[in-house]
Amino acid sequence: MAWFESHLLSTLVFLPLLWAVAGLVIPGKFRKTHAVWALLGSFLVFAVSLRLYGAFDAGGAEFQLAERAEWLPSLGIAYLLGMDGISLWLLVLTTFLTPLVILGSFSAIQERTKEYYFLLLFLETGMLGALVALDVFLFYVFWEAMLIPMYFLIGIWGGKDRVYAAMKFFLYTVVGSLLMLVAIFYLAYAHKVQLGAYSTAIVDLYRVNVPGGGWLSVQSILFLAFALAFAIKVPLFPVHTWLPDAHVQAPTAGSVILAGVLLKMGGYGFIRFAFPLFPEAVVLYQPVFLGLGAVAIVYGAWVAMVQPDIKKLVAYSSVSHMGFVILGLFSLNSIAAAGSVYQMLNHGVSTGALFLMVGMIYERRHTRMISDFGGITKVMPIFAIIFMIVTLSSIALPGTNGFVGEFLILLGTWKTSPWAAAAAGTGVIFGAVYMLWMFQRVMFGPVTNPENEKLRDLSGRELAVLAPLVVAIFFMGIYPNFFFEKMEPSIQRFLERAQVKSTETAIADLGRN
Repeated sequence: MAWFESHLLSTLVFLPLLWAVAGLVIPGKFRKTHAVWALLGSFLVFAVSLRLYGAFDAGGAEFQLAERAEWLPSLGIAYLLGMDGISLWLLVLTTFLTPLVILGSFSAIQERTKEYYFLLLFLETGMLGALVALDVFLFYVFWEAMLIPMYFLIGIWGGKDRVYAAMKFFLYTVVGSLLMLVAIFYLAYAHKVQLGAYSTAIVDLYRVNVPGGGWLSVQSILFLAFALAFAIKVPLFPVHTWLPDAHVQAPTAGSVILAGVLLKMGGYGFIRFAFPLFPEAVVLYQPVFLGLGAVAIVYGAWVAMVQPDIKKLVAYSSVSHMGFVILGLFSLNSIAAAGSVYQMLNHGVSTGALFLMVGMIYERRHTRMISDFGGITKVMPIFAIIFMIVTLSSIALPGTNGFVGEFLILLGTWKTSPWAAAAAGTGVIFGAVYMLWMFQRVMFGPVTNPENEKLRDLSGRELAVLAPLVVAIFFMGIYPNFFFEKMEPSIQRFLERAQVKSTETAIADLGRN
């Protein structure tokens, strides 16, 4: 027990992978056993993540539960883990969604079940590792490790164009990540030159003085290398085009994890690495990213509005909702930053629920075309009620989780850039239009298609999948302080660190001149 308490983060990160490897000994013919084994493992991981909540002290050190072991000491690379109030809730979100998508896959996945559940748990390890890695090179390893299982989940269990979508997803992410790797090596070298030894530990790299002062300064170039990798993952307009293809072709579990967690890695990367390491470049490029965030919000809403496919509509809604995250972060104030972190959690819950429900209706009708439905409330009333709740959450109705994040982002953004806040406000209106219009066409009116008359309502298993998400929607909307209590001190440290670093760099530059 003592070892467990002192290695809580390592246990959390590698338990899913170890559990998945152990599941490989189960013979391939026992399909239900594979699913149940994966579900039990994911529940165990979720229980470990809840232990983090009790162990975390919001007023304590910036990074807590730290673990360190030498890895490549000659290059300054170490196995270094730690967490703060921002990563805490993203860890809990990851472990919360994973058992739900596994339970939701019980009837949808009937072939190669052993490999499917192995990849889901492997993916969970990659996501958890990226959220607690305090060594930039270790973060890069976990960042790339996430691509492997997601590539195969899309490429093997996806739709008819799955290979194209999987390859596009892989290439987009890898190309952006390679530039980030070059920037990591430069920072390690700069640490040796300035401080006498190689290091890729994030707390050490925070002390590196990276020359700034212009659009093409070293700091700006390094910032753009990191920012491109994170912007692709968000995804931010105009590097978002891989997302609709990946979402539409991915199996339901892949879409939920992709929207619920993987997209958040982009926002988390900006918070943990890009902002504190390159504060002058952040200020310099602030108008650019405020503009891109506002464009993403409006563009994503407009394109979603004309989609005939429900899943593609939800995919483009992710572009719009994640645009709010970028807008809030680059507003560079605590109100908008807190809203951005909360929006990442909200989006994981609400959009994850939408993709799960689209998957449930697809299993029944084998179509996602809006025109193929109509009058679903008459034959699936429970499904319609839950779908309505999730839709209202997605459009940020007060009392639901979506309202808190978007309100804080708009309020904080207005202090920084009224025009960006005004543009984002129109995105909120357009978001209500496309979501409610889709809901009206699918749920109301006469049942014109005879196939829809045979639809069965939600099963007990499907209710078990959706009920925790509905509870989370209302709990997060009514009691946001439960989350902010642990989160706010870390957000303040994040903003203060960037501001102090910027001041130090400015003083150093003044001294050189």
